[in-house]
Amino acid sequence: MMRFGTILAVLALGGCGPSGNDPGPGGVTVDEARALDEAAEMLEQRRLPPEALSNPAVEGEATSAETPAPAPPAQ
Repeated sequence: MMRFGTILAVLALGGCGPSGNDPGPGGVTVDEARALDEAAEMLEQRRLPPEALSNPAVEGEATSAETPAPAPPAQ
């Protein structure tokens, strides 16, 4: 019988934890902190690939294929 009481107490205490509206880190509730963590994770997953950050040539500017070779040095 004592074993059953101990197991019941352990299970009951295992269910204890912060509720959604308890104060959490930084003065926000636990639910708000969880939502902020999820939003940060979503932003990190949406990072642009490196090639998307390269500066494409603006219309009217010469691209590297159209750039003339430099003139030879004067002698």
